[in-house]
Amino acid sequence: MDSLYIDKVLLGDRHAFRYFITTYKDMAFSVALSLVKTEHLAEEVTQEAFLQAYLSLPNFKKQSKFSTWLYRIVVHCAYKTMQKKSIEMVSFEMENHDILFEEDAINNLLQVEQRQIINEALIRIPPNESLALRLFYLEELTIQELCEITGWTTANTKVLLFRARKSMYMTLNNLIKGTYYGT
Repeated sequence: MDSLYIDKVLLGDRHAFRYFITTYKDMAFSVALSLVKTEHLAEEVTQEAFLQAYLSLPNFKKQSKFSTWLYRIVVHCAYKTMQKKSIEMVSFEMENHDILFEEDAINNLLQVEQRQIINEALIRIPPNESLALRLFYLEELTIQELCEITGWTTANTKVLLFRARKSMYMTLNNLIKGTYYGT
């Protein structure tokens, strides 16, 4: 399906690029967020990556999947933004309010809490480890595709995934203890 829309865009149909934005915006944002750690900057990175992908589409050689190529652009934009803005980690918390109670409100709250804890853990672990986990587990990319996107070697990718799982485990443990026991 991607190649059909690539051809449309290359033939001058600018509106056909919406397909890529709609299809890949969430994961592109997630990849950006894993590196820059703030939603505002992740939005900027995602927007810049889609703009660069649109402008560079004639250079896409179709040797890999479009998503792999796009995520590589997102990673590059994120690293560039991190260097340019010399990102400093700042903790930001929002209070939950106006919760709509339904029949299964408890289950919804548990799912939201799980997502928040996982996202918080991904923000707290090093950027490369967060990126590796998001791409490998959330996007379900292979080791080889992860290497193509990041430019890492296969051995380095495997080591990073091992360290990332370990960091994630330790961070989740600390977050859960802190959430329930106030430490």
